[in-house]
Amino acid sequence: MMFSQAQGLPVVTLGEADEIGVVKSLAIDAEAGLVTHARISGARGRKETALDWSAFHAFGPDAALVRSDTAPDTATQAASTPHDVLRARVLTEDGDERGTVKDIAFDPGTGRIETIYTALGEIPGDRLLGLGDYALVVRSG
Repeated sequence: MMFSQAQGLPVVTLGEADEIGVVKSLAIDAEAGLVTHARISGARGRKETALDWSAFHAFGPDAALVRSDTAPDTATQAASTPHDVLRARVLTEDGDERGTVKDIAFDPGTGRIETIYTALGEIPGDRLLGLGDYALVVRSG
Protein backbone atom coordinates (compact mmCIF):
# COMPACT_ATOMS: atom_id res chain seq x y z
CA MET A 1 0.00 0.00 0.00
CA MET A 2 1.12 3.58 -0.62
CA PHE A 3 1.16 6.43 1.92
CA SER A 4 -0.96 8.47 -0.49
CA GLN A 5 -3.58 5.69 -0.55
CA ALA A 6 -3.70 5.53 3.25
CA GLN A 7 -4.30 9.27 3.59
CA GLY A 8 -7.99 10.00 3.82
CA LEU A 9 -9.02 6.45 4.73
CA PRO A 10 -11.74 6.28 7.38
CA VAL A 11 -10.56 4.66 10.63
CA VAL A 12 -13.24 2.24 11.77
CA THR A 13 -13.57 0.01 14.83
CA LEU A 14 -13.61 -3.67 13.97
CA GLY A 15 -16.55 -4.77 16.12
CA GLU A 16 -18.96 -1.86 16.03
CA ALA A 17 -17.97 -0.24 12.72
CA ASP A 18 -17.80 3.15 14.46
CA GLU A 19 -15.78 5.71 12.52
CA ILE A 20 -13.29 7.34 14.89
CA GLY A 21 -11.66 9.57 12.30
CA VAL A 22 -9.71 9.74 9.06
CA VAL A 23 -6.03 8.98 8.43
CA LYS A 24 -4.26 12.32 8.09
CA SER A 25 -0.71 10.99 7.77
CA LEU A 26 1.60 8.15 8.71
CA ALA A 27 4.68 8.60 10.87
CA ILE A 28 7.79 6.46 10.53
CA ASP A 29 10.83 5.35 12.46
CA ALA A 30 13.36 5.75 9.66
CA GLU A 31 16.12 3.80 11.41
CA ALA A 32 13.83 0.80 11.96
CA GLY A 33 12.18 1.23 8.55
CA LEU A 34 8.68 0.97 10.04
CA VAL A 35 5.47 2.94 10.25
CA THR A 36 5.11 3.77 13.96
CA HIS A 37 1.66 5.34 14.08
CA ALA A 38 -1.03 7.12 12.14
CA ARG A 39 -2.22 10.64 12.80
CA ILE A 40 -5.99 10.71 12.79
CA SER A 41 -8.24 13.72 12.18
CA GLY A 42 -11.03 13.18 14.66
CA ALA A 43 -14.58 12.46 13.62
CA ARG A 44 -17.41 14.73 14.74
CA GLY A 45 -15.27 17.56 16.07
CA ARG A 46 -12.75 15.45 17.98
CA LYS A 47 -9.13 16.60 18.21
CA GLU A 48 -6.37 15.20 16.03
CA THR A 49 -4.98 12.07 17.67
CA ALA A 50 -2.36 9.42 17.05
CA LEU A 51 -2.82 5.68 16.97
CA ASP A 52 0.08 3.31 17.50
CA TRP A 53 0.65 0.93 14.58
CA SER A 54 -0.10 -2.03 16.86
CA ALA A 55 -3.70 -0.74 17.25
CA PHE A 56 -4.47 -1.44 13.59
CA HIS A 57 -6.03 -4.72 12.58
CA ALA A 58 -5.84 -4.08 8.83
CA PHE A 59 -5.34 -1.39 6.20
CA GLY A 60 -7.47 -1.89 3.13
CA PRO A 61 -8.49 0.09 0.06
CA ASP A 62 -11.69 1.34 1.74
CA ALA A 63 -10.81 1.69 5.45
CA ALA A 64 -8.26 1.22 8.20
CA LEU A 65 -9.63 -1.13 10.85
CA VAL A 66 -8.75 -0.87 14.54
CA ARG A 67 -9.70 -3.05 17.48
CA SER A 68 -12.74 -1.78 19.38
CA ASP A 69 -10.77 -1.23 22.60
CA THR A 70 -8.32 1.13 20.90
CA ALA A 71 -7.74 4.40 22.71
CA PRO A 72 -6.11 7.21 20.69
CA ASP A 73 -3.20 9.05 22.27
CA THR A 74 -3.91 12.75 21.87
CA ALA A 75 -0.54 14.26 22.78
CA THR A 76 2.47 12.04 23.31
CA GLN A 77 2.81 10.24 20.00
CA ALA A 78 1.51 13.05 17.81
CA ALA A 79 4.08 15.42 19.27
CA SER A 80 6.96 12.94 19.23
CA THR A 81 7.20 12.66 15.42
CA PRO A 82 6.11 15.93 13.85
CA HIS A 83 7.84 15.36 10.51
CA ASP A 84 5.64 14.68 7.51
CA VAL A 85 7.68 12.43 5.25
CA LEU A 86 5.75 13.10 2.02
CA ARG A 87 7.36 15.98 0.12
CA ALA A 88 10.43 15.79 2.38
CA ARG A 89 13.82 16.47 0.85
CA VAL A 90 15.93 13.30 0.38
CA LEU A 91 19.68 13.32 1.01
CA THR A 92 22.26 10.55 1.11
CA GLU A 93 24.51 10.16 4.13
CA ASP A 94 27.17 11.85 1.96
CA GLY A 95 24.94 14.91 1.42
CA ASP A 96 23.94 14.15 -2.19
CA GLU A 97 20.46 15.27 -3.28
CA ARG A 98 18.01 12.49 -4.20
CA GLY A 99 14.96 14.64 -4.89
CA THR A 100 11.87 14.82 -2.71
CA VAL A 101 9.60 12.07 -1.42
CA LYS A 102 6.67 11.62 -3.79
CA ASP A 103 5.24 8.52 -2.06
CA ILE A 104 6.21 5.53 0.05
CA ALA A 105 5.16 1.91 -0.33
CA PHE A 106 4.68 -0.01 2.91
CA ASP A 107 3.48 -3.46 3.92
CA PRO A 108 -0.01 -2.88 5.36
CA GLY A 109 0.35 -5.90 7.65
CA THR A 110 3.72 -5.16 9.24
CA GLY A 111 4.23 -1.46 8.55
CA ARG A 112 7.62 -2.21 6.96
CA ILE A 113 8.76 0.49 4.51
CA GLU A 114 9.32 -1.21 1.16
CA THR A 115 10.15 1.55 -1.33
CA ILE A 116 10.59 5.31 -1.30
CA TYR A 117 9.50 6.99 -4.53
CA THR A 118 11.32 10.25 -5.17
CA ALA A 119 11.37 12.81 -7.94
CA LEU A 120 14.64 11.19 -9.09
CA GLY A 121 13.68 7.50 -8.84
CA GLU A 122 13.09 4.68 -6.38
CA ILE A 123 15.05 3.95 -3.19
CA PRO A 124 14.72 0.60 -1.37
CA GLY A 125 13.23 0.97 2.11
CA ASP A 126 16.17 -0.80 3.75
CA ARG A 127 18.37 2.21 2.89
CA LEU A 128 16.57 4.55 5.32
CA LEU A 129 18.78 6.09 8.00
CA GLY A 130 16.90 8.99 9.53
CA LEU A 131 14.22 11.66 9.27
CA GLY A 132 14.45 15.17 10.66
CA ASP A 133 13.27 18.73 10.10
CA TYR A 134 15.57 19.15 7.12
CA ALA A 135 15.45 15.86 5.21
CA LEU A 136 14.96 12.14 4.97
CA VAL A 137 18.42 10.58 4.98
CA VAL A 138 19.27 7.37 3.10
CA ARG A 139 22.40 5.26 2.66
CA SER A 140 24.47 6.01 -0.41
CA GLY A 141 24.70 3.46 -3.17
